[in-house]
Amino acid sequence: MIKIRKSEARGAADHGWLKAKHTFSFAGYQDPAHMGFGPLRVINEDRIAGGGGFPTHPHDNMEIVTYVMSGALEHKDSMGNRGVIKAGDIQYMSAGTGVRHSEFNASATEETHLYQIWLLPNERGAPPRYAQKSLVGETRSNELNLFVSGDGREGSTEIRQDADLYTSTLDAGKEIVHRFEKGRLGWLQLARGVLDVNGERLEAGDGVALAEEDLLAVKALESAEFLLFDMAA
Repeated sequence: MIKIRKSEARGAADHGWLKAKHTFSFAGYQDPAHMGFGPLRVINEDRIAGGGGFPTHPHDNMEIVTYVMSGALEHKDSMGNRGVIKAGDIQYMSAGTGVRHSEFNASATEETHLYQIWLLPNERGAPPRYAQKSLVGETRSNELNLFVSGDGREGSTEIRQDADLYTSTLDAGKEIVHRFEKGRLGWLQLARGVLDVNGERLEAGDGVALAEEDLLAVKALESAEFLLFDMAA
């Protein structure tokens, strides 16, 4: 089964300082037909204006991964972590029993563009934890690059869920094949460019859900960047 979630069909919010697109129900956007996919609960594409950001707020029992596409994000949390997440960096926060944090654009003038991903944990009530890592110089073009996993293999950041997250940049005309084990779910989120995914055309902002698919064949019709999720059902 392949089901495309077109970019223009996503929920949208415009707060002036924040322009967001919600693949699944989030905050003021609620759609019973799009509450998540397997353990994947949130994919938000956020564009934060210079000087804008999210004041201190709480989370619990959620695995949160942020991937910065451009710009930079300043982070502070109740665990004592502080830092700036730059373009090409990932941030992981396991909210566990509870954490409070703030996220602000690190620039007063330049926009920050990011994807924020929430996954349901496979363990509730665990101690919160935090990690930050730069993928700059660590990833290879025209390949799938594992950056988050449930077991921390290949130097990836370990999360509390049976889910592998990959990033890839493909040059025009290049192809990648990924095989799913029986019973696994897949989600591909296209950040930029144009792809052919198992014969379906995807444009920037589009996503595609994959269930009971053994093979994922991806070809770049234009240079492209995407995220791929391989998850337990």
